Amino acid sequence: MTVSFEKKTNPYPHWEYSNPVFDSLLRIVPERGGLITEWRSEGKELLYFDLERFLDKNKSVRGGIPILFPICGDLSDGYLVNGKKYFLKQHGFARDLPWSIGLLKDKLGIRLKLRDTKDSRSYFPFFFTLLMDVYLKEKALQISVKIYNQSEYSLPFSFGLHPYFQVSNIQKIKIDGLPEKCIDQTNMKVTNSSDQIRILDKGVDFLSYPSCSVKLFDSISRNVIELIHQEPMDTTVVWTDPPRKMVCLEPWTSPRNSLVTGDRKLEIKPDEYIELLATFRHNSF
Repeated sequence: MTVSFEKKTNPYPHWEYSNPVFDSLLRIVPERGGLITEWRSEGKELLYFDLERFLDKNKSVRGGIPILFPICGDLSDGYLVNGKKYFLKQHGFARDLPWSIGLLKDKLGIRLKLRDTKDSRSYFPFFFTLLMDVYLKEKALQISVKIYNQSEYSLPFSFGLHPYFQVSNIQKIKIDGLPEKCIDQTNMKVTNSSDQIRILDKGVDFLSYPSCSVKLFDSISRNVIELIHQEPMDTTVVWTDPPRKMVCLEPWTSPRNSLVTGDRKLEIKPDEYIELLATFRHNSF
């Protein structure tokens, strides 16, 4: 199999990993939070990416696949570690820090790596290494994560991915696989998933716990994106931001504020690690 992995400058500085056998490629900007900006499958671009906003470093990214760590959502009242309170910004800091990048030994994908820094330890007092292996497969993108705790005490965290999938018309979208009930994250109340899906074009932010994969259907492009969960990254968030033509289908390990509430909070013991896995599959109908 012939794959390509090279640094490019247009239309913005990035690394490109491509597999001509599958007519697929990835574009990644490791310096901007390990951000995957583009994923093409069978020649089709599947991700929404606001390039103009991306080029303005004073603005938050809208597009690609931002990485959420060590929290998902907000943590407005802070959290305690050994009796001291710390504060983290929305979705944590991983998406703001530079990552390193390299080709996997088997050349089947790329590896992104993030380590703690002196600055990060001032608001997240842990030594850690986060490895994210991204595999470009036939009609699929598989993301495997390992988080190593190199501290002397347990490391609490949440982890998530925030992929923006482009759609032709948000009013022509169907989502299958969600449970009957979900949590509206704008008010933290339980509501019907079907009611939320009906107002995707108005803007939604809801979380659920599916028991199966979740599928996003675009009735115009005929694209299907399937999110295949694996415990513990089996929480699904759906978010829209009209008039942007996109739907975020996000796998999280835990709901917002879990470091305080303990709801599905994960911890890694000293000198141990945890593995996480999520797969996005692309098909047509």
